[in-house]
Amino acid sequence: MSNTPFMTLERYIVDQERRHPEATGELSRLLSDLSIAAKIIARETTKAGLIEILGFSGSTNVHGESQKVLDLYAHDMLFKAMDHGGHLCVMASEEQEDIIHIPKQHRIGKYVLLFDPLDGSSNIDANVSIGTIFSIYTRISPDDGPGTLEDCLQPGYKQIAAGYVIYGSSTMLVYTTGSGVHGFTLDPSVGEFLLSHPNIKTPKKGRIYSINEGNYKYWHPGIKRYIKWLQEEDQKTSRPYSSRYIGSMVADIHRNLLYGGIFLYPGDSRNPQGKLRLMYECNPMAMIIEAAGGRASDGYKRILDIQPTSLHERAPIIIGSEEDVLMVEKFIAEADLNNED
Repeated sequence: MSNTPFMTLERYIVDQERRHPEATGELSRLLSDLSIAAKIIARETTKAGLIEILGFSGSTNVHGESQKVLDLYAHDMLFKAMDHGGHLCVMASEEQEDIIHIPKQHRIGKYVLLFDPLDGSSNIDANVSIGTIFSIYTRISPDDGPGTLEDCLQPGYKQIAAGYVIYGSSTMLVYTTGSGVHGFTLDPSVGEFLLSHPNIKTPKKGRIYSINEGNYKYWHPGIKRYIKWLQEEDQKTSRPYSSRYIGSMVADIHRNLLYGGIFLYPGDSRNPQGKLRLMYECNPMAMIIEAAGGRASDGYKRILDIQPTSLHERAPIIIGSEEDVLMVEKFIAEADLNNED
């Protein structure tokens, strides 16, 4: 019999709030609103093949990428779920170029929400796991006005909460407020997220690596050497590692969070800053992994210490089990020291 207590997400959030007498309850209600949006998005993803939401919408997002119909649905649903609660002063989405102001008829709150409405959406038609990623900050602009771009452009270490929802064989919401990472699985029969993975700790070292090896020729020499090193046989260091790459960041990192391992989307000669978005993907995932005992780096410095300069900037990312990330950093530093090309 499982030792996990029967605990809904709502009850868990309330219990955590009671342990902090200074809490106002606003963050708890914000997380509750997010969970409602997640349930609705999950409902649509599970019937995506039955209604006309598969395929491209005919439009592109700010990054020039073709948008899936379900991408736009998820974006709209998150906005509608979060715009009227009175908790937020501003939002930003990977799918929209500018910040998203709270409608004037609604109360303005003190929190900032950034989100990737549907990560991995290029895999929708293949029925591969996809997800929603979110990041929460406290505003830094004056409380008597609307939120600003500066509220959104805060370094990742200032996040007060981050999480993701993965839509796969089951729907699971994973989040942290900085002290512990907790996972809740949606029971569709009762419509509730139930605590299934309390206090997740990622292993210090894994045996899985996740990277798009089709980009090998464009990588930094340190990354090339590291991947070849992982493929060598050595029992003392548990090599070779297994290669597991889904191409959906949420799915790859979720697996490695639970089992241990490393996910890499480095910069390369074609894309020096990588391809993943700092504010919508790298920062929230870095907060989660660090809270679970892992590490997140761009190869040289901590992801959460990067000062963003634009809403949609990209960043290289190496994230996962602490010892594995440290080893990549070592290979990169050695290659730089030797001036390898």
